[in-house]
Amino acid sequence: QVQLVESGGGLVQAGGSLRLSCAASGRIFSIGTMGWYRQAPGKQRELVAHIFTGGKTNYADSMKGRFTISRDNAKNTVYLQMNSLKPEDTAVYYCRVWYDDGLGLKDYWGQGTQVTVSS
Repeated sequence: QVQLVESGGGLVQAGGSLRLSCAASGRIFSIGTMGWYRQAPGKQRELVAHIFTGGKTNYADSMKGRFTISRDNAKNTVYLQMNSLKPEDTAVYYCRVWYDDGLGLKDYWGQGTQVTVSS
């Protein structure tokens, strides 16, 4: 089935930057929307950003202007450039990919990568 490999997380000081990546592999007929979500301990998972097949994006308000989502369709990879990071951005970040396996649209989650922002 589909596998998502995430990378780029780590520890950074407030005001710093990180770039996350998520590469999809497996038997995929086509990939649709890709996205990033995050979850802090004891909190619900929340949307960070989506990028659609045509390149259109949306962002959660707290990330707008600081984060940029992009995709490389040839590599089946989605990226998240995070700038001006704040301690409240600390969370596990998960990628999510919608795909068509030939039977209809489905989605798959990555295992998450930790982002820690120190004050």
